[in-house]
Amino acid sequence: MTKTSPESFAGIDANHDPAEIARFDARAQRWWDPQGEFRPLHVLNPVRLEYVDAGAGLAGKRVLDVGCGGGLLSEAMATRGAAVTGIDLAPLTIEVAELHALETGVPVQYLRESAETHAAHRAGYYDIVTCMEMLEHVPEPARLLHVLHTLVAPGGHIFVATLNRNLKSYLLAIVAAEYVLNLLERGTHTYERFIKPSELAGWARAAALQVQDVTGVAYDPLRNHARLTANVDVNYMMHLRREKDTM
Repeated sequence: MTKTSPESFAGIDANHDPAEIARFDARAQRWWDPQGEFRPLHVLNPVRLEYVDAGAGLAGKRVLDVGCGGGLLSEAMATRGAAVTGIDLAPLTIEVAELHALETGVPVQYLRESAETHAAHRAGYYDIVTCMEMLEHVPEPARLLHVLHTLVAPGGHIFVATLNRNLKSYLLAIVAAEYVLNLLERGTHTYERFIKPSELAGWARAAALQVQDVTGVAYDPLRNHARLTANVDVNYMMHLRREKDTM
């Protein structure tokens, strides 16, 4: 494949949907309320943290959290000893993340910029890149994987989380979560943007990323509990690694 350089992203419009950014920004002040509309993320966060730490080891690593939102995962990774940078395009959301980090004293650098912009000046800088619950919200998720490849150092790790596309995921992630249980605001997810693991793995290979692991995440809203599972029908995470001999 043609190797991607940081300059390839210079001048390219950010791979984002303004409506999605506005939707999350409108709820920015409620990011850190564990009983609010971001409650599912609070429940999923410890599971994601352990998955990243077990897969790559966070202590002493340089980590980038792409689409960091209010900073739930960013702060958690920093408490494990990582030097964390979080980036997001939503201005109010980044402000909430910065203020919360100041209140807690957790050292996280937050920047309001796109992954493409960040790649133009920090290519190959990070040991670990995380991108949780973002791929299904951008217009071109396959292109984003190429950007993530550029951001991570050769041999470095990338962790992504997204939603599978099938009838079960539609019923649970949209009908149940948004309309029956009211766990999420209606319109949070668009079914057509859900991503099958086979599609994600194909995009990863095209971006010179090796699939290390695919793991499902079971979320029980009634018990307010989440755990790893072999079942990837709905929520799942994928551990990718940049090939050491590509630049």
